Amino acid sequence: MSRRGKALLSALAAAIIAFGSGLITATTAQAAAEGCRVDYQVSNQWQGGFGAAVTVTNLGAPVTSWSLEWSYSAGQTVSQAWNAEVSQSGARVTARNAGHNGALATGASASFGFNGTWNNSSNPVPATFAVNGVTCTGQTTPTDPPPTSGWNPPSHLVTPLNEVWAHQEATYNNGNLYAFRNYGWDQLFANGNGTLNFCVRWDSSASVTATQRDQIHAALNRAYDKWFQGMAGHNAFPYSDVDIEVVGWAVRDRSQLQWSDNSVDIYVNDIRENAPQCAEPCGRFFHQDGRYPDCPGGISRHYDQSLWLTDGFGGGAGGDWGQRMGREYFMNNLNTENMTILLHEIGHTFGLDDFYDWTPTGVTNFIMKAGSSSTITEFDTWMLRDWWRHLKSRYGY
Repeated sequence: MSRRGKALLSALAAAIIAFGSGLITATTAQAAAEGCRVDYQVSNQWQGGFGAAVTVTNLGAPVTSWSLEWSYSAGQTVSQAWNAEVSQSGARVTARNAGHNGALATGASASFGFNGTWNNSSNPVPATFAVNGVTCTGQTTPTDPPPTSGWNPPSHLVTPLNEVWAHQEATYNNGNLYAFRNYGWDQLFANGNGTLNFCVRWDSSASVTATQRDQIHAALNRAYDKWFQGMAGHNAFPYSDVDIEVVGWAVRDRSQLQWSDNSVDIYVNDIRENAPQCAEPCGRFFHQDGRYPDCPGGISRHYDQSLWLTDGFGGGAGGDWGQRMGREYFMNNLNTENMTILLHEIGHTFGLDDFYDWTPTGVTNFIMKAGSSSTITEFDTWMLRDWWRHLKSRYGY
């Protein structure tokens, strides 16, 4: 793993998830919310379509704006909304307040509605919701304190963190870590809006349905959420979450992609490294100055990273170009909460090291030490924060 080589529903079915104090938001325009409740109801349903009503209740400190996110699991789409600005990318839906209902005092609610489409077979309520970038956990009592400003790692991690950073400075980019300008951090701040664009390199002879496509997109977002939930509110990091937008798919044969909509750009038989890829004129790896004059869709359709899924590929690889792993592994773990190889390789994209030949003092099991942990640990989170501590000045923080 080289860093070089984030049942049919009846009407009025509802999902209500509450969480208590300790919720963190890091949007620059508002104070942190301490808790909220989301009430999602399917209010009407007909052949191919449905209506839904959603209420967001603020249980914490007053806020001046809100953003609600969820992901669909059965291919549902939002077609029309009112009293909120609603957008959708693949399975992921984002609803932002309208001009008149953004400010919510403690205990206040905002409601909106929308019409959507479904597959006439299954229209499940979203499993989770996130308000202002933080996933609703169902907790109603305080948990651990939220991340605070500045550099304040737990005392037992100070020594291993110092060891890791010294090792990275000595080994990365021939000992010139700071001269490299295409870390995942650089890509994120070049876009300037808390998003990263992806191309899926489908290095496989298998076909892909629209539902599978949306599940792949959702899995990428879920993995990035796992990493960046530890950055929200920490040490002036400006984004409450990092959104992944899949803008393109690369494939050998168009007939493998079993959808006809134009939600993503499709690149056919453009081969590099013996695998399909999205157009080089649109790739950040090839245009690290952030200019894409020959990208057919312009800068909004450029891609920062690729998710490269290869038949029969063992293990994984990751770097500034994206992440690669076996197509079979990824598809077999589409709905897994923690897709371990993907999480590990995303760490490499943001500079985190491998630990094949050494282990920092006092720590043993963490996701960047391959095979020792299946989830992101406290030590992994602090290693990510350490990169932000050392690079944030290049972005003006």
